[in-house]
Amino acid sequence: MVTKRRADEGGASRRDVLKRMGALALAWPAAKLLAACDDGGGSGVAADTSGADTGAADTNVRGRQPRGRHRTSADTTAATSWATGGTAVMSGDYADPFASGLGAACALTCAATLGPCYAQTVERQDISEGHDGLPTRLALKIVDTSCNPVAGATVDIWHCGPEGLYSGSDASNFCTSGDATARAARWFRGVQTTDDEGRVDFDTCFPGWYSSRTIHIHFTIRVGGTEYVTSQLVFPDALDDEIVNNQPLYKDRGARDTTNTSDTVMKASSVDDYTFEYARQADGAMLAWKAIVLRSSTGASLCQI
Repeated sequence: MVTKRRADEGGASRRDVLKRMGALALAWPAAKLLAACDDGGGSGVAADTSGADTGAADTNVRGRQPRGRHRTSADTTAATSWATGGTAVMSGDYADPFASGLGAACALTCAATLGPCYAQTVERQDISEGHDGLPTRLALKIVDTSCNPVAGATVDIWHCGPEGLYSGSDASNFCTSGDATARAARWFRGVQTTDDEGRVDFDTCFPGWYSSRTIHIHFTIRVGGTEYVTSQLVFPDALDDEIVNNQPLYKDRGARDTTNTSDTVMKASSVDDYTFEYARQADGAMLAWKAIVLRSSTGASLCQI
């Protein structure tokens, strides 16, 4: 599916910035879920929300597995460092981060700009296309304002790669920097349909950064083919800095120039409500999760970030 692109996200020319930087050198926030109430989910132990410093989620619980991938026994010893090598190194044996419910209240997810980098998407769980990077499982739960799961909604996500480039020949040159490899690829784009629990998972790599934007992931939620919300999610600044400054591939690009509080799209006052929770898994992959709350109908007013 192809959607008309909207206004530029702002900032300096990425082509110039990326060339200068050699880009082609190829909680509860995390403590606040904006969609929150107990969903009566299954039994189990939720993932450890303490993040990178203390290690993995409890993996002695049935986790959601990639389609067609053999489920392996999880190493119950917490990883001490983030993994490299992309999604190929993921065990997939991760705890359900929503098992203990969603909290006490559901707050509507507000809209943000689509940006110029939306392009044709692909139905799939693993959206990496074999690209290297820090392996990341994104778990998203879609609910309504009464905290009930929304089944049958399509969740369309897209983000740039570790080198700061988006993919797709139908994305603007601002997004791909005109790079032939990026334009020929379709990496870090995908769509899935929510199950009866309102859940979808994507396997990907932690995003990179580009000038004037904090590290972020775009998403659009549609019900019955109708767009209900288009918005963006971010990660904690401390996590972004840890990865950008220390991880292979990411650190080659140097320090990022924009944080959550100085971003050109995300308001500083909104950051906490749009930040993933995360935990390092036993295989060194990241499990990041967020609940998204949809308005009751497209006739209802939609707030803006």
